[in-house]
Amino acid sequence: MMQTKYLIYKEFFNSLGFIAALITASPAAAHNYPAKPVRIIVPQSAGGSTDFAARAVAQKLAEAMKENFIVDNRPGAGSINGTEAVAKAPADGHTLLMVAASFTINPALHKQLPFDPVRDFAAISQVAGLPHLLVVHPSMPVTTVKELVAVAKAKPGDINYASSGIATSTHLAAELFMYMTGTRMTNIPYKGGAPAMVAMLAGECQVNFATISTALPQVRNQKLRALAVTSARRSVAAPEFSTVAEAGVPGYEHNSWIGMLGPSKMPLAVVDRLNSEIARIVRLQEVRTLLLREGLESIGGSSSEFDGIVKAEVAKWLKLAKVAGIRPQ
Repeated sequence: MMQTKYLIYKEFFNSLGFIAALITASPAAAHNYPAKPVRIIVPQSAGGSTDFAARAVAQKLAEAMKENFIVDNRPGAGSINGTEAVAKAPADGHTLLMVAASFTINPALHKQLPFDPVRDFAAISQVAGLPHLLVVHPSMPVTTVKELVAVAKAKPGDINYASSGIATSTHLAAELFMYMTGTRMTNIPYKGGAPAMVAMLAGECQVNFATISTALPQVRNQKLRALAVTSARRSVAAPEFSTVAEAGVPGYEHNSWIGMLGPSKMPLAVVDRLNSEIARIVRLQEVRTLLLREGLESIGGSSSEFDGIVKAEVAKWLKLAKVAGIRPQ
């Protein structure tokens, strides 16, 4: 009997020691982090908005943390290849992921992803937002969102809208708009935002939910007419335009974003340190100005806030894809 009690007590105190080791290991991990160069994998090609934001943040992280932060572009398979590499990387904070909002759209498009966007990643921080701008060709007899809705309802399917491809952010922005307004327009998909904008300027399509960085120069040159921004709040880059919600579609919000994640089970202290540094970096005036030149608005925020956004957006796009009849391949 005494031997049994001894074994129970021993096991109990061993468990306490294990828990204590976990608790003390977390601050130690942050104190010693980074212990070697850090790779920030961008699952898109160099030169895009995600790559631009990653390089701006990487430079400042390197300065602050006295170690190299290397941007590693891994395009392919709709950003799946690079994302999978991070999901399977050691969870020590030395392999990170910079993604766009398409990260939360992929589950609606693919039946069997090699990762789960919620389970397999630790949210670190949003970095920047990239609003879309609802624009129409000057030949369209509308100047407001309400007028566009009225015309679309009067002529279901007659209005063509340009998108940067099936199930891309610009396509889903339009699908969300139609779902919330009870309208129907015809999607004309192009191979990217630039060809879609060329088609708009040529009058091949009448409507586009383009990224603000793509559309704003054409609006400024009076080649297109802007109706509203798709974000929840007015854009810093173009505060003169109301939001779609303000303009007559309450609750509408579609905002492309860029954020940083790591493999799941990263030490919480490492996540917190990276989050704190990124929040400081995106508040720097030089960084804010740099991002704004690309139409990107600094965000920051806590890791738990970003985690909530990822979960909410995965659920939203799964629901919308079903409503829009987009079948995962």
